[in-house]
Amino acid sequence: FPGLADVSISQDIPVEGEITVPVGSHSPDEDYSTLDEPVRDTIMRDLKAVGKKFVHVMYPRKSSALLRDWDLWGPLVLCVSLALMLQGGSADSKDDGGPQFAEVFVIIWFGAVVITLNSKLLGGTISFFQSLCVLGYCVLPLTVAMLVCRLVLLAGAGTISFIIRLIVVMAMFGWSTLASTAFLADSQPPNRKALVVYPIFLFYFVISWMILTFTPQ
Repeated sequence: FPGLADVSISQDIPVEGEITVPVGSHSPDEDYSTLDEPVRDTIMRDLKAVGKKFVHVMYPRKSSALLRDWDLWGPLVLCVSLALMLQGGSADSKDDGGPQFAEVFVIIWFGAVVITLNSKLLGGTISFFQSLCVLGYCVLPLTVAMLVCRLVLLAGAGTISFIIRLIVVMAMFGWSTLASTAFLADSQPPNRKALVVYPIFLFYFVISWMILTFTPQ
């Protein structure tokens, strides 16, 4: 544009308009971060979140609470508690002890991972850690069953004791299965729900069998 070189702009022409960036009202809450809160408040908030998820498992209903705000703290606590209560049980062999801590820990987490991978391969719409969260939290009824069985075994290991433990374990097994499927079944294609529910059934059945056959040394 050779003609533009001769064009001059008069210095008397005022520049109109504003170039400042509008700044809205600044709220003190915008500067608040969880890094600034006391450790006690952080722990209490996490404990309340875990407690709410426990309530959702004990009263299973179709809800996205476990899926929306997933965490692995609750499953870790339940897994450790169950493994500790199963620690040192007697077995048929004189040389081998009962299910030890590492065995129970690996069985629970490995089983949950396998079920999660199966769910994802079948077209599940939830994430990997969401599925682990649900499966882990739904071990809660079986952990309660293990606690009841330990208390019943303190009174003796007779036929009546076995019947009581059988009823408790079967009830909690059904509770865990129904609670997990209530959260996971709707995330699967309708024609593949049975393929997802069957591994979940086996997963909780193995844990239930470990609880039922446990006898202290």
